[in-house]
Amino acid sequence: MPSPPRLSGSCKLLPGPESDPLAAAAELYAELAARHGDRNVLVLKRHPAGLERLAETLGTDDAPRSPRVESLPEHASKTIEAYDPTLDRLEYEERIELISLVIDGASRDIPDYLERAADRDGFARDVGQLLLGATRQRLRLDDLEDPHDCLAFLYAMNDRFHEVLEQRGYVERADVVPRAVSLLEDDADGVRGRVTDSFDAVLAVELEEFRRLDRRYLAALTDDAELVCLGQRHASVERTGVEPGTVESIASEADLEIESFEPSDEDASPHRAITRFLATGEAPTTDGAGEPASEAETGRAERIRTRTAREQVRAVAREIQALRDRHEWSYDEFAVAVPRVERVPETRRRLREAGIPTATIGTPSLAEDPVVNELYAFVTLQARRERGALELEEDDDSTTRLRARVPEFDRSLLEACTDSSVATSLERWIERTDLKGRIAREESWVDAREQFASVERVLEIAGFVEETDLVGPDWRGLRRMLRRTIRYDAPYVHAVETRPPTGGVAVCAADDLKYDSREAVFLLDLLDDHYPGDGHLTRLFPRAWLESMPNYPAVTDPAPGTVADTFVPVADPSEVTDPFGTYHAQRSRRRLALATRAARSRLYCCSYERGSGGLRRTHEESRYLQLVADAPGLSLVDADADTARIRGEAAATEALLAQPRGELERVLREASTGGQADLGETEELFEEIALLLADNDLDPVLADAIRSQFEFAAGEVIRNE
Repeated sequence: MPSPPRLSGSCKLLPGPESDPLAAAAELYAELAARHGDRNVLVLKRHPAGLERLAETLGTDDAPRSPRVESLPEHASKTIEAYDPTLDRLEYEERIELISLVIDGASRDIPDYLERAADRDGFARDVGQLLLGATRQRLRLDDLEDPHDCLAFLYAMNDRFHEVLEQRGYVERADVVPRAVSLLEDDADGVRGRVTDSFDAVLAVELEEFRRLDRRYLAALTDDAELVCLGQRHASVERTGVEPGTVESIASEADLEIESFEPSDEDASPHRAITRFLATGEAPTTDGAGEPASEAETGRAERIRTRTAREQVRAVAREIQALRDRHEWSYDEFAVAVPRVERVPETRRRLREAGIPTATIGTPSLAEDPVVNELYAFVTLQARRERGALELEEDDDSTTRLRARVPEFDRSLLEACTDSSVATSLERWIERTDLKGRIAREESWVDAREQFASVERVLEIAGFVEETDLVGPDWRGLRRMLRRTIRYDAPYVHAVETRPPTGGVAVCAADDLKYDSREAVFLLDLLDDHYPGDGHLTRLFPRAWLESMPNYPAVTDPAPGTVADTFVPVADPSEVTDPFGTYHAQRSRRRLALATRAARSRLYCCSYERGSGGLRRTHEESRYLQLVADAPGLSLVDADADTARIRGEAAATEALLAQPRGELERVLREASTGGQADLGETEELFEEIALLLADNDLDPVLADAIRSQFEFAAGEVIRNE
């Protein structure tokens, strides 16, 4: 292993994640800008998430208004371009196609386990994540000692993949930082001077997440510049996934001068003590009666508990509307966080169905995008015509889909859109069927923006097919590449914008809240399945295998002492009986702590029951939430989301249809626990519904749906007319 990078500068450390890093960054930036001028100070943040919020904070009245704020990968990409402007960065779709061709042409025997695992959903994504991690850490097969057969095969494919990239003049995004490090350290063609001449000082924000290669990049960049680093104790989640240790340990290893630091204008949130407890296990100081010793020691959050995941989102929607009425907050001041980015599209859709405008713009799964499905159907039929098919098959899925989307579709329209260029043919289809006009007329602005982006993605893929020799520049080649892209598409590779000009509630993964701040934050799915969960690192290999894979690009074999040194809640290494499980469970606990910090005024912890049927439901709330509820000085107060005003026709209809089964399950739960169910309330509710059904103005379809819900609750699946 190469020697650790050496940095010359200072490291300001916040006491923990309960502190506001934005206020601290603004204070440090103002000092540097006063000495060097605001355009001579480069602000580098490890991750792109929260970059806009950081730039806004640095540009307030108390600091210069033109900060240079970039993520480290973005700056590294510009360094590569300064060396060779002709280098092409490989897009995600192109990466899928190229690595698939490399694996298809492999001369090594594929291990039996990988052949069997290839049929599992998500296999390609898991492999892709593993190879991205290996690339970022520059793990090569030749550098490993006795790797597992599966890892040896995958690393060999990754090495071959990068050989092909180099031959073709490509650089993939995961290789940007490693490539930039080499260029700066070697000062290739004098690139270091060209890059560093534009600044005199660097403020490195989020130091706790800087990995070894990131620190090497920072060292090469700041030879002749003043360096100030800002880090938070007990706040590293991503870096600790690949290397253990505290931010103090990496700062000391890099020879930085460490200094504790607290912003001068920090405000205490009502749940500050909860954030610190989750991150460090440190409970508030209490008096003899178990009450907080001071107001600052108090930790309070709201709790929403529902029967289903769908009801959880509806309860959140009602609470958002109630808070808006009470405090006159705009939708911009709310954030809804889910455990994984894959849950964002569904959560966002359900919130919008409940009448809540959402601001998150991203690329949803291509398989669920109707525009992509339409264009894929068009490509499929063109590929069949290319093979000699003369007529359309009436019962074919592609034909059915296009007729549903374009009623006037027939073979003549297909022929009219045909050109020798597949990209031109797609453009003709888009123009002749008024695809963009249909999107604008029929979709909400959020869906329209996403679908316009999907159209551009498909056109870019068609252009790539015509320009490269990886696949044939024909319909078969385009269909194959488009099919791979749809199948292997993953939300985590696409940009997500959480603060577009039109505003709305931000819906994001919990990790994206680290450098964000909202009046109210709702943390969804706080179940043990997610915090801590049990699928640590990857689903590609069994956990027992991971623990015996020291060459896997993550921490897989921590010693008990390493766990205790990295995470403060683990006080005694001798009590760690499962180092792997404990290590990554503590990372999950820390993720939750960081997400709670984003709320300024109100924090909501949301969960729902699991299972089906009134007697088989369980409420497996996260163990960390239970620890908070049991800790002296901390409290979780049940929110009145169920009694909040219901807004919107769709929300009212859903609430009405849920009542028959909901009442039955309430009675069953009371009976199963020996309680006494008040049937008077049930009778009053059902009488109100009966009066509604007797109203002649009620939509017959809705009336039929209500009756069906009573019959479903009674166990009748088919109605007797």
